[in-house]
Formats: sequence, C-alpha cells, structure tokens
Amino acid sequence: MLTAEIPAMGMARGLRGAGDLWQPLRAASGLAVCRQKSSVSFLTRPDRPNLAYHRLKGRNPGVIFLPGFNSNMNGQKATALEDFCSSLGHAFVRFDYTGCGSSSGNFEECTTGKWRKDVLSMLDELTDGPQILVGSSLGGWLMLHAAIACPDKVAALVGVAVAADHVVTTFKRLPTETQKEIEEKGEWKFPTKYNEEGYYSVTYDFIKEAENHCLLSGPIPITCPVRLIHGMKDSDVPWQISMQVADSVIFFPGSDFRKDGPPTMEGRGTCVVTRPRPTLHFPFPCLGCKGCPSALCFEWH
Repeated sequence: MLTAEIPAMGMARGLRGAGDLWQPLRAASGLAVCRQKSSVSFLTRPDRPNLAYHRLKGRNPGVIFLPGFNSNMNGQKATALEDFCSSLGHAFVRFDYTGCGSSSGNFEECTTGKWRKDVLSMLDELTDGPQILVGSSLGGWLMLHAAIACPDKVAALVGVAVAADHVVTTFKRLPTETQKEIEEKGEWKFPTKYNEEGYYSVTYDFIKEAENHCLLSGPIPITCPVRLIHGMKDSDVPWQISMQVADSVIFFPGSDFRKDGPPTMEGRGTCVVTRPRPTLHFPFPCLGCKGCPSALCFEWH
C-alpha cells in the first residue's frame, strides 16, 4: 500500500483498512457512502466551445480532476474522487475538454494549447480559492501548465501517470522515414487498447502545436506541494516521465522538493515522488491504475 499526503488541507483522517473498493470512502466519514448526484452543467464561453462539467459545492480547498487523452469526466477515478470529496464536504469539479465527452467542439481540431485554456477556464470561472488539481496522464501534463500559469489558484498537484511531453517525445523517437510519412499524410495513428478501432488518431498539426507546451527540457517553475504516482508496469506512459518531472521541479531555484530526500520507488512496483513533507489524510481506493499491482495505490493516510 502506498501513501501520499499534502500539507494544509484540513481533511479528516481515514482508516487504513483495505477492504472492498469503497471501504476507504466509508471510513473517511464513518458512514456508508451515498453519492450526492452532481448534474451536468455547461460553461458558456463567448470565444470558445462550451465545456460540460459536474460540480459539487463544498468547502475549500476544492479538487479538480483533469482526465487523460481522449477520455472524459465519467471515468472511475473522477467519480470515485467526487464521492470522496462529497463524503468530506469539499468542493469538487470534473469536466470534459473541448471536443471530448459532452463538451462542444471538434476533437480533430483540438490542440494541447486549447485544452490548457480549458483547464484555466475551470479555475477562473468555477472555483473560489486555491484548488488541488488531480491530473491523469495528459491531465497531469495540463495540471503542470495550470500551476505555472496560475500559482495563486493552485494549492497542490497530484499526478497519476503524468504524460508530460509524451506525444512529442514518442513521435520524435519514430524512424525519420515514418515521421516524414506522417507529415505528408497529415495524420498519425498509434495503437491503443482503449477503443474499438484499436488506435488513436491525431493530426500532424496537433503534434507540432504540442511542441510549444513541452516542459521537460528545463526547470519547471512550480513551488506548490506535488505528489506523483506512476505504475512501473505502465505500457502506455513510461514511469520515467514522472521521475523527469520530479527532477525538473527539484532543481528549480527556491524549490524544496528534496526536503524529504530524493524521489523514491516504493509500493510493489509503483514510483512515488513527494514534495514537501505531507500532512493530509486523503483516502482513495485503487481503481486499477495501469501497471499498478497495489491494492490501494492511490491513498493518503
């Protein structure tokens, strides 16, 4: 079992029982969890597509979940985190990026930059006070950008299999001939097990635009508490990316990421990195994270 904690949260202590999937949520409140249904709403933006979202009102710090590539706000991680925040009375927001799920827009016309603006819209329009951003895969990349752009609005970051720069670095590792072929066709199809087609498709323009948002070539100016969790058997996003993110933040001037020592690998095959010394007690059940064998890999005590 892995543990992770973030400072100054004021949340209740949960029990360490590893019972069924929802036991940590029941333990947090001492009661059986009954989901407080959040209705789908839409954030209207005059110059951009409307964004679909679910929001629970509650006390701060609130939590915002950022889904992965071609995913949506109805995944298990998002809904379980909503249940947990509801059980403790904390505010929570989950949403769909432009062109994804119930949001407006054409997926084929989307870019990393547009999705970055989506995250900033959520922070600006739907929240009050600093928020905890929980980003999965692509969402982990976007949460880093949000923390850089709006440091006063981000209380802490939790990254699950952060995919910073991943689409760009993967493309650049392809043979030169393959890259040229993709450029000529204007489309890149890469295999996936998460849809019926067996592949995801992105435009060449998407790849080139994503280069503008790469972060791992230098220091990442983030000073809030950070928790990175990554299954070391992840076949989609290499766990080394999380270590690269940690290194990039560690060496930024003024950062105290090494306060608790260097990044470590623990928990039966899961890479875990924390900055700084944590105090939050935030139980959350494992939801079958890619490549993670732990029974409770995403849990705070």
